[in-house]
Amino acid sequence: MQMPNSSSISEFLLLALADTRQLQLLHFWLLLGIYLAALLGNGLISTAVACDHRLHTPMYFFLLNLALLDLGCISTTLPKAMANALWHTRAISYKGCAAQVFFLLFLFGAEYSLLTIMSYDRYVAICKPLHYGTLLGSRACATISAAAWGTGVLNSLLHTASVFSLPFCQGSAVDQFFCEIPQILKLSCSDAYLREIWLLGVSASLVSGCFVFILFSYVQIFRAVLRIPSEQGRHKAFSTCLPHLAVVFLFVSSTTFAYLKPPSISSPSLDLVVSFLYSVVPPALNPLIYSMRNQEIKDAKMIACTHFSRGKLLIYLYK
Repeated sequence: MQMPNSSSISEFLLLALADTRQLQLLHFWLLLGIYLAALLGNGLISTAVACDHRLHTPMYFFLLNLALLDLGCISTTLPKAMANALWHTRAISYKGCAAQVFFLLFLFGAEYSLLTIMSYDRYVAICKPLHYGTLLGSRACATISAAAWGTGVLNSLLHTASVFSLPFCQGSAVDQFFCEIPQILKLSCSDAYLREIWLLGVSASLVSGCFVFILFSYVQIFRAVLRIPSEQGRHKAFSTCLPHLAVVFLFVSSTTFAYLKPPSISSPSLDLVVSFLYSVVPPALNPLIYSMRNQEIKDAKMIACTHFSRGKLLIYLYK
């Protein structure tokens, strides 16, 4: 019997978050609340950094990029999950599934590269402050940010092309609320999936290299911070480093567990929880993490909210 190729599949079936209509609607409202909170938080950070000239520094420029990537990440998964819950369906088109895989891999790859760059930014700012303007000038910041985005695009193209060139003959049901590579590979009936496994191994090696670089940077940072004589100076240094470290830990730990957990402990419910942790929670929590210990961000967000409220008032009066 000839195996059907991927072009014979017109749509995939995503995992239903609930069986009853009431629970589906409850999940819709919960996901909508999380989505709106993520949009608001990342939108406020983006607006604050863009509009406040005091935040036109390399650290906040990278934070602006991170907020944009987080907006893209959560907008790739949640709207479709909310639509399926609201309209009581599980279907996603073949092209829609490929688009989800492409954009998720692109955004995740770019975000991890950016988190690595942000650790270098903190290393230069604390360990080599006299060279900060030289090493991280405006042109250098634009170049390395473009490199991070470009790395995400290249990584995504390779994996998406590899996965969707496979023949699928194990049905079309994806045991996840979005199109995730490990779940899609389960539908393949060809040994060619080993090529994607090899690519995932290469990506894991690069991720490990970036993680080692981040750890090395923070070892040097903490050694330098502990040598600062002023308690106020140490507090200020920690306030700019700890949020980034928390974001790195949240992103890396959840993603690593999702892709490297032993098959013996894998289950549909656990896979769902873990995928939610790495695809939804970081974009929603990152604005809160960066705002908790950063007074400049708090002040700028208050100004942004004030300007936004004034704008709505002017529109209302105009009407």
